Amino acid sequence: MNTSASSFLLILFTSLASLAVASDKPRDFSPKPEEQQLPKAMHSQMRDRPRISVGQRSADIVGSDHRALQAAVDYIAALGGGTVEIGEGEYLMKDSLHLRSFVSVRGVKGKTVLRKAKAAVSPLALDGDFGEEQITVEDSSGFLVGAGVTIWDKGAGGFHTTVARITGSNGNTFAIDTPLNADCMVQNKVMAATTFPVVSGYHTEGARVENLVIDGNKSENPHLNGCRGAGIFLYRGFGTVIQDCVVRNFNGDGISFQQSNDVQVLGCLSEENASLGIHPGSGSQRPIVRDCVARRNGEDGLFLCWRVRHGVFEKNLLEDNGRFGISIGHKDSDNLLRENRVRSNRQDGVFFRNESLGMAGHRNVLENNLIEDNGAGGEAAGIRIRGETTGLVFRNNVIRDTRPSQAQKQTVGIRIEEQAGHVVLEGNRIDGKLKIEDRRNPPR
Repeated sequence: MNTSASSFLLILFTSLASLAVASDKPRDFSPKPEEQQLPKAMHSQMRDRPRISVGQRSADIVGSDHRALQAAVDYIAALGGGTVEIGEGEYLMKDSLHLRSFVSVRGVKGKTVLRKAKAAVSPLALDGDFGEEQITVEDSSGFLVGAGVTIWDKGAGGFHTTVARITGSNGNTFAIDTPLNADCMVQNKVMAATTFPVVSGYHTEGARVENLVIDGNKSENPHLNGCRGAGIFLYRGFGTVIQDCVVRNFNGDGISFQQSNDVQVLGCLSEENASLGIHPGSGSQRPIVRDCVARRNGEDGLFLCWRVRHGVFEKNLLEDNGRFGISIGHKDSDNLLRENRVRSNRQDGVFFRNESLGMAGHRNVLENNLIEDNGAGGEAAGIRIRGETTGLVFRNNVIRDTRPSQAQKQTVGIRIEEQAGHVVLEGNRIDGKLKIEDRRNPPR
């Protein structure tokens, strides 16, 4: 045997002997130093989490309507959270897709479409009493067990509108899963309709929605107000992320979140909805709205409702909306709005609503925004400040009307009305017939 062969055999024998010795040693499964339990669970972070696919073919759950989608979401929720992947295609929605805590819902970008079904509409035959969990309609056609339903009358709008699900039927009488929020009276023309948010998150934490197209089917559905509905709607949906979604053609708001802290709306498109494009409100704190487009909506592109504070709104495009590009008002203070483009809206570009000192939108900072060519419906300002609003800062914004002189409607750069308080103007470039209109007495 030559020297090379002898050396190879020696090395092989040594390696095998080492493996045999190693196999006799117990494996060390003890926790690593960096391992810690999760804040609200008695286990550490897991690498692999529950995942399920739902689609019209070749999926774990096969279906083409809200029931298949909801089955997938509820299955993952029962496992403590994870991911639902929805395949491409159109899904007919006769009820909301109800989000659940710690569940991510992910579609195929531009190809997963959730379409609102045609609504059934009927007057109520009997008064709906506050707290009652049933309704009786004159015409039961289209009111199906499992469908979403809205009940309202002339005096029960806003948060007094009830959005629920039908859980049973007996002729023209239907059980609902949510008590009526108000007395809904026949004499006040009480109505019921199978309307609802296409995607809805109530009392959730850490939900996520990505890559969905929401088609609201506006022409076949009555209006649903933004306090109780939208194409995507949250109520106490804390920490929800809405990313790369398209919401169009909903008879109401595009995206609305109410009493929902720490929501992020990222890279979304809200267009051609009947009311508001993006609507944070009712005490929603620390929202982030970034890289979004709100255009051709019936009212405002971005509407800060009540008590929206410490938010960041940046790099958004707000154009061709039916009222204001951005509206700020009731207790909407301490927000940062930067690097947005606000253009070609029907009235003022940025509008501070008429509020008293205690209720006005104070200390908001607008910087590096482009505000141009607003006032499609008549004379307007780039920025208009109403009420006893104070502490505003406008820094390094470009405010202009680029249309030919005879077609210009954004005739005032910044209009400061009589009751407004301290306003800081720094480094703004204003082109227009009247750069600053200061109506305070004396002007400051």
